[in-house]
Amino acid sequence: MTLTQTLWSDITDIYAAILEHPFLVGLKEGTLNDDAFSYYVVQDAHYLEDYARALAVCAAKAAADTDVAMFARHAAGAIEVERELHEHLLGELGIPASTAAGTSVGPTNRAYTSYLLATCYGGSFAEALAAVLPCYWIYWEVGKELLAHGSPDPRYQRWIDTYGGEEFTAIVRDVLATADRVGEDIAADQLARMRAHFVTTSRYEWMFWDAAWRGETWPV
Repeated sequence: MTLTQTLWSDITDIYAAILEHPFLVGLKEGTLNDDAFSYYVVQDAHYLEDYARALAVCAAKAAADTDVAMFARHAAGAIEVERELHEHLLGELGIPASTAAGTSVGPTNRAYTSYLLATCYGGSFAEALAAVLPCYWIYWEVGKELLAHGSPDPRYQRWIDTYGGEEFTAIVRDVLATADRVGEDIAADQLARMRAHFVTTSRYEWMFWDAAWRGETWPV
């Protein structure tokens, strides 16, 4: 069994819960209300700032030149492409960029990015890779799943097209190949840490969509 097969086998129940979440069901059916989608877009813009930092740390910790180049390129390029998508969506939702920038980072978002950055800065390259992987991989799987159905809302369809499209597919396949190469010679203790980080950030992916669905705020 490859590393990626092992990692995915650990989160099949989490992924099933993600596909069943009302946020994604609403995205697919075009019934998701604007408030929930606006919350998601604003929080995701905040998230991407820290995710780009996490990818840059992966690049800094990678031993192979090809991995350094790939994660640096993803931090500077692919994340920027995603941010452009959100800036476009913010305009369609009538949210000024200044309002989005001034909106507080939500509790789940703060917890997720704090865990992500702590793992990338404090752990090995393999651990950092496992921590950032769900954001690539789960979004791709969700994009493919929703692409098969489509959405009657053009804003939601554009989001689906981005993550289910060929460009993102190529990016994710490169990262998965890197993970399997790392997994060919991984010590047992490192593998255990990778599996734990992968499960944790996969849970945070579900929680991120759930926070948007609930319009999560700080309780005090």
